[in-house]
Amino acid sequence: MYDCGKIAIIGGGSWATAIAKIVVGKTHHIGWYMRRDDQIEDFKRLTHNPSYLTSVHFDINEIEFSSDLNKIADAYDTLVFVVPSPYLKNHLKKLKVRLKDKFIVTAIKGIVPDENLICTEYFHQVFDVPHDNLACIGGPSHAEEVALERLSYLTVGCSDMEKAQAFAEVMNSQFIKTKTSTDVIGIEYSSVLKNVYAIAAGICSGLKFGDNLQAVLMANAVQEMARFLQSVHPIERNVYDSVYLGDLLVTGYSNFSRNRVFGTMIGKGYSVKSAQMEMEMIAEGYFGTKCMKEINRHWHVNMPILDAVYNILYERIAPQIEIKLLTDSFR
Repeated sequence: MYDCGKIAIIGGGSWATAIAKIVVGKTHHIGWYMRRDDQIEDFKRLTHNPSYLTSVHFDINEIEFSSDLNKIADAYDTLVFVVPSPYLKNHLKKLKVRLKDKFIVTAIKGIVPDENLICTEYFHQVFDVPHDNLACIGGPSHAEEVALERLSYLTVGCSDMEKAQAFAEVMNSQFIKTKTSTDVIGIEYSSVLKNVYAIAAGICSGLKFGDNLQAVLMANAVQEMARFLQSVHPIERNVYDSVYLGDLLVTGYSNFSRNRVFGTMIGKGYSVKSAQMEMEMIAEGYFGTKCMKEINRHWHVNMPILDAVYNILYERIAPQIEIKLLTDSFR
């Protein structure tokens, strides 16, 4: 059985905090990289993250904090990256430690902007990490519910099933059920697309459409997702598994979904900039929409929901007009 060794969390947000809660509960020691020293000092004093999931308390003696990414990367065997995708490149610019021999797990549900690469592929191409040393975490898993220890289901994807199973065992607990998959590409792309579709759901909500349309939107979204996944990575997969459809549904419907909240504000008439300023949190789907639009220029998959969200966010077409055209195409 593969041994994940010493595990470190890279990132200081809500999902990073939730994953840290899971991992330290099993291993009783983690490294934890946070960018700001003041956040680390407040965390140590309060015994909880001062900015996210403040109800989750930790045994500080079980955590090695550092704002030095190289120190953490050098000392730990498994690195779990949980930073917003738009900031991943900047974080990694300061890295001098070789990642090739590390086990890299990405819990980032986004695409690296400008590169238009899913995160595992970015680590592979830029840092020469072998695919067998790359894993991802997917599935319906709002950080807030994990923090409350509400039953959640996660899928660990890796081309090396022994490593996938080893990390899945680390994540498994009374309130986290885990499974494994080799469909890393499908899991990562579906994690990006579900954020785009959640923005669409939010826009429709902001425009005062009801549950009936939301259901039709989600039904069309899973078909659109399936078309894209089968084009870019044509393997046998069940798109109705929790890691695909489940993640889509929870992100499209839940009030915990920041992408849905962002879309709702757009539907109510907020500009993109004003919505982003008021939220004070990253809606990954905003960046994912542009990346997926550019990626699909190569694949030419029929993706009317993606196109509609792109037109609203980047072409500044009125939501009422774009959603009317979109819904007229639904059956």
